[in-house]
Amino acid sequence: MKTKLTWLQKLQQGKPHYVKTLDKNFAGMKAGQQMLVPSAKLLDAFIQKIPKGKSVDVLGMREKLASKHKADVTCPIATGFVMKIVAEAAFEQLNAGEPLKNITPIWRVLDKDSKTLSKLTFDTDFIFAQRKREKLD
Repeated sequence: MKTKLTWLQKLQQGKPHYVKTLDKNFAGMKAGQQMLVPSAKLLDAFIQKIPKGKSVDVLGMREKLASKHKADVTCPIATGFVMKIVAEAAFEQLNAGEPLKNITPIWRVLDKDSKTLSKLTFDTDFIFAQRKREKLD
């Protein structure tokens, strides 16, 4: 029987990011555009570089990642999937006793308007408490 992966394992073992040319219109993106399909590791690394007291919303993160990887857009659907993995892995690490300073600061990206919040398995009050602590709202 296959053992279920932890969120941290999903983050570490996930597929790498890549850029592809869209062959048809998709999720508000146009055929012919170069689309970055992000990995959980890519989002995790991006979020870790956001300084304390600063915030980037999901759309801003997608735009910056697309530009960095010479793409026109970043896939919003894949971003949602891997953002959940990053958030769940961070919370999993916190619950395992990892100090807050050592986990990915997901609260610097996830705000009250983030669609990912409704998909998380943990109480999002943690995220809002950290946003308040860093004066992000």
